[in-house]
Amino acid sequence: MDVGDFMVIEADWAFVWIAVIIWAVVLKTWEKNGILDRWNSSRVFKVILMIRGKHGLNLLEKISKPRKFWRAYGEVSLWLCSLSLFAVTLVVILSFVGTLLSPPSIDPPSVSEMVAIPGLNPIIPLGWGVVAFVVSLVIHEFGHGLIARAHGMRVRSFGLLMLGPLPLGAFAEPQHQELLRAPRRERLRMFAAGPATNLFAAFVLMIMMGMLATQVVAVNEHIHVREIVKDSGADLGGMQPWDTLVSIDGQEIIGVDGFRDTLENYSSGERIDIVVYRESGLRETITVNLSDKHQYYSELGWDNESLASIGIEVGDPFLGIMGMAEGTAGIDRLAGPFSPRWQGNTLETAISVPIHSLGIMLTPFQMKGVAIHPFEQSLLQASDGIFASIIGIDGIMFLANLFFWLMWVNILLGFTNLIPMVPFDGGHMFRDLLHGSLSGLKRIGKKLKLWDIHTLRIDHIASKASSISSLFFFSILMFIMLIPYF
Repeated sequence: MDVGDFMVIEADWAFVWIAVIIWAVVLKTWEKNGILDRWNSSRVFKVILMIRGKHGLNLLEKISKPRKFWRAYGEVSLWLCSLSLFAVTLVVILSFVGTLLSPPSIDPPSVSEMVAIPGLNPIIPLGWGVVAFVVSLVIHEFGHGLIARAHGMRVRSFGLLMLGPLPLGAFAEPQHQELLRAPRRERLRMFAAGPATNLFAAFVLMIMMGMLATQVVAVNEHIHVREIVKDSGADLGGMQPWDTLVSIDGQEIIGVDGFRDTLENYSSGERIDIVVYRESGLRETITVNLSDKHQYYSELGWDNESLASIGIEVGDPFLGIMGMAEGTAGIDRLAGPFSPRWQGNTLETAISVPIHSLGIMLTPFQMKGVAIHPFEQSLLQASDGIFASIIGIDGIMFLANLFFWLMWVNILLGFTNLIPMVPFDGGHMFRDLLHGSLSGLKRIGKKLKLWDIHTLRIDHIASKASSISSLFFFSILMFIMLIPYF
């Protein structure tokens, strides 16, 4: 990072701090003038506006009527979030260790890239981002409210947390004393219900994306390539990313398997003529010299035994293209194991779901803020189904983008809220889970007449550990975010 870049970053941060200070002054003025009281609002951490409202409470009361069902849902949520809490904690710690051992060498992100604010962050589009965040926050807080009512805790209000014009989050506000007096298990269910509801919603959206993928077919059966290996035959011959392979030496290429079967008829060192469609739609014929696949992978560090185990031998042809995909690859990538073209069995599907969730989180970064690359979108057309014929390919793509961003934000909120630090749900869960474990140890020790921990001592340890955990993970996250600048 040169001096000019550093000055730009400093200017970005200076602008942010000036805006925050101005907002803090405005809030302080409104508080003194009684405006916040008239709005049923309050100031939190000096700069955050907490706006309360009664909207949604009647609907909450009606939906929460089957109390036994929602209590069972809360128990499932608790188990899911307890496992996810452990996984998220492990990921954050491993990321911290990885950053210590191998500090990032890339240029640091700008201020806008570090905040998940639609429109400001370049990978989160304003329109889809706002819709997805609002819906996902409502889902999250409604999950809290449902379990609170299922256990008899009254919800005073729903609300929004604002930093200037930017929504930072939403909240369901139960009666504080009722929350404190509630049995620990019930309180845990209530805290877990928010992130669990986000994760369940994301899972349902994955299924819906799979159903949507059944409504499209490829414009043609040819394959396209996403990456070209530098200095390979394809690169030197003039192939480009997003080229569509039409034929090799006059033989039409149908699907990935067809490409591989055709290439097996050649050896390294041979020349082939490839007809391609450019991303622009232009048809061209290029001549490529095939290199040696065995040599290519050997130079990457593969040994002969490993190459033999995957069937690569000396003399095998290597064109130099990566990311070969068929025309429906764009939407199939979003649907993952729920795509109609997925070929895994039930067990493989179950294993792939959490892996696919991680892939979804990386998609905006890989695609520079879009769900499907425009070129891959151009390869899709509506199927002959009744639904597809009614809404057309434009309607299908609208739903695909809506489902994707809802999935992305729900997964983001679900897992982020399980970081074991207050005020996240994971921080409250960590405190109550630790309190429960210490209470269990007390019962065991008392029964065996080995030890007896006073209840107040358990309360103190759990609260102290929660504070330390919050500070520890806050410091870790700040370190991971800020280390690229040093």
